Amino acid sequence: MRTATSTKNRRAHGDIIMTHKALRLLLLLVLLLAPSIVTAQQGSAGSSFSSGHVALGSESSGPSRVPSDIANLRLAPGFMLRLTVLDDPDFAGTFRVDEHGNLNVPVLGRVPVEGETASEAQAHLQRMLLDGRFLKDPQIELTVVEFPEGEITVLGEVARPGLVAVHGSRKLIDVLALAGGTTVTAGNEVEISRGGTEEDSESIHYSTDPGTMETTFVRPGDTVLVKRAGIVYVLGAVNRPSGIVMQEAGSLDVLQAIALAGGTTQTASIGTIYLLRRLPDHSTKVIALPYKKMTRGMPADDQLLAEDILFVPTNKIKMAYADVQGVITAVATVGVYTAAGY
Repeated sequence: MRTATSTKNRRAHGDIIMTHKALRLLLLLVLLLAPSIVTAQQGSAGSSFSSGHVALGSESSGPSRVPSDIANLRLAPGFMLRLTVLDDPDFAGTFRVDEHGNLNVPVLGRVPVEGETASEAQAHLQRMLLDGRFLKDPQIELTVVEFPEGEITVLGEVARPGLVAVHGSRKLIDVLALAGGTTVTAGNEVEISRGGTEEDSESIHYSTDPGTMETTFVRPGDTVLVKRAGIVYVLGAVNRPSGIVMQEAGSLDVLQAIALAGGTTQTASIGTIYLLRRLPDHSTKVIALPYKKMTRGMPADDQLLAEDILFVPTNKIKMAYADVQGVITAVATVGVYTAAGY
């Protein structure tokens, strides 16, 4: 009897030991597999978050990321929108903005939305449904479900000329900011070629009306050219020989140019100074100007043109007549800018 009882106790003790071993093994497996399970769950949660917030339509071919400035995004051709109308599915559907900037909505027809934000377009559609007496109290929701990404080419006097990636239409001022802003030699004229073609282009003069930069929109495929300001070169016996940028309206006279160059030096011969001008036929003309008399109030037609060169001689340089090559040679001795083309 004792022997049978001892045998039963040994078996029970052995079962307990095996159970503990099994529990330890199970715990070890859980610890080993836990990181993989957590990673998989995080990946699954991340995928769900992404697909839930990047609302792309079934025809989506654009990027999967949502623009950070979605609330201010301006609609443009290629955007896809979903219109939901409470209790009236006849107007509802998913529509793409066509190449003319319109949404083709059932019953309402073509609705121009280009340049509007989604909320502005929603209010626009709501007014049309109300004014047209289609619905007494239209409750609608307009959602962007596809964000086509495009590129605008920015050239000329900007810090980083090249391609700028955008989502839909952007304000001209924003596009220039994305290109690093304008340079110090930028003029007051910006030319926009719609679709990259010169045939369909417009010029913006923003210095006279800064608000134009806020109200002019550029869309993917357009080319923006920031033109260079006119430059007049003042050289010779002046305190700061340099190129003077013709700002604002682009007007600059002789006295203003020399003043901006720091005035004449003590060794300057100010009785007569010389203006070099490149003519349309690429020839060069030298014009003698009675500078001393001009400083005393003598009227003169002294408005300068872009790329003109004003040269103030010194007492050592004798110029009895306006010899083109002689003036050019004298200008070369003080280092004329090659950009002027002389």
